[in-house]
Amino acid sequence: MKRREFITLIGGAAVAWPRALIAQPTDRVRRVGVLAGIIDYGGFPAFQNALRELGWAEGRNLRLDFRQGAGEVEQVQTFAKELVDLQPDVIVAGGTPSLTAFLHETRTIPIVFVMVGDPVGQGMIQSLARPTGNVTGFTNFEFSMGTKWLELLKEVAPHVTRIGVIFNPQTSPGGASYFLRPIETAAASFAVEVTAMPAHDDSSIEAAITAFAAQPGGGLITIPDVFTAAHREIIINLVAGHRVPAIYPLRHFVTSGGLMSYGVDLPEQYRQAASYVGRIIKGAKPADLPVQSPTKFELLINLKAAKVIGLTVPPSLLARADEVIE
Repeated sequence: MKRREFITLIGGAAVAWPRALIAQPTDRVRRVGVLAGIIDYGGFPAFQNALRELGWAEGRNLRLDFRQGAGEVEQVQTFAKELVDLQPDVIVAGGTPSLTAFLHETRTIPIVFVMVGDPVGQGMIQSLARPTGNVTGFTNFEFSMGTKWLELLKEVAPHVTRIGVIFNPQTSPGGASYFLRPIETAAASFAVEVTAMPAHDDSSIEAAITAFAAQPGGGLITIPDVFTAAHREIIINLVAGHRVPAIYPLRHFVTSGGLMSYGVDLPEQYRQAASYVGRIIKGAKPADLPVQSPTKFELLINLKAAKVIGLTVPPSLLARADEVIE
């Protein structure tokens, strides 16, 4: 090669390199791993739509890897490892077991959580305002929700004198103590006795509810976690069969035939998570994004379910409902 041609080649490359280096970060496809703890119920599509509105579209500049744990702890742990091994730019953890599993696998990949009840108390973050580390997100309930569920259950079924609280200690925040403690504390003011009902599978759910329903005056509170959500149908069918009034933490229990629910809008949690994912992709650090608590809750009532167990829902309660299924 002649000296003049060599100089020309080097000069052209020198001009081209900076452009390539500048263009590369914006052209790179970003990878986001999502592990949902329960059946999606519109959360994942809401997350996808929110990302598209922010300019992140699958097949163009984004790849989404989705897994669903369905309330099984071992499966959640397996999926968490799979997603971390893919080395995504950001991880979305749906539920307490998912977040626990991810923190076991990585302390460097940014994590945005949704539907986690007590991240501070469980040692997942230092504080809501400054979470520190690689984690931030959106809580789904406050511990005072236990008192609210008790209040609503007594309003729809004043005859209830015994409250059963069903949960899985492996998947519920603090082994369910996060929600169980305020229910037990408020029990005297509502003239009820509280019975803890731990369960691990369908057979233990059936045994617990059947034994509880053998005595009159019972009502059921279902603790929010991936286990109760994944086993909602057997819980709903058993309490209906035993004519036990029950309140649930999320709307899909009621749309599946349950009596009443009071809780957050799950798709909205995923829409909010998308905003944090977008900011982290652009360079924000999880530690600088405060964990946000829910500000809006919805009350659903199923009149068909009320009829099955022989309840008449008070008009004052119906008037406050966000949705009534007739």
